[in-house]
Amino acid sequence: MADSSPPDSPPVALLLGSNLGDRAGFLRRARESLAACGFDVVRASEVFETEPVECGPQPPYLNQVLLGTSRHGPEALLEVCQGIERQQGRRRTAPRGPRTLDVDLLFYGSRVVAAPRLTLPHPALPRRRSLLVPLAQVAPGWPHPVLGKTVLELLREGGDPGWVRGWWG
Repeated sequence: MADSSPPDSPPVALLLGSNLGDRAGFLRRARESLAACGFDVVRASEVFETEPVECGPQPPYLNQVLLGTSRHGPEALLEVCQGIERQQGRRRTAPRGPRTLDVDLLFYGSRVVAAPRLTLPHPALPRRRSLLVPLAQVAPGWPHPVLGKTVLELLREGGDPGWVRGWWG
């Protein structure tokens, strides 16, 4: 595959999210599917329950960040993630609507990508606490390649007003 990464591929950060049905089960199955597709988890954040923001009223999310490596390049990894979402019943019926599973690429090393289907780093990262809190738990010093600030610095700057709390399900 032309989009494959070498064995010494850069670290990758993924965000898992679910706010419909068996939220914890969807996250667990996503981790299993990612591993089966060549994503090797190095660190995983705790699972957090988060308030949906910028999307209208809907149930709270469970979110978790996975830090790891992938045998796929960024575009191919996006395809893998979207395939896993579909396997778990994700239907894209409304922008930012409720979902069984969301698997977002937050960072792929220090790559910056601005393509129609993929933007890296994740464009909402600097302002969304639901991304920053779990990411800061596993990679607080990761530098944002465009803003030149670490994940922890971005988190300290605030972000959206949405709540993020530990989840002990």
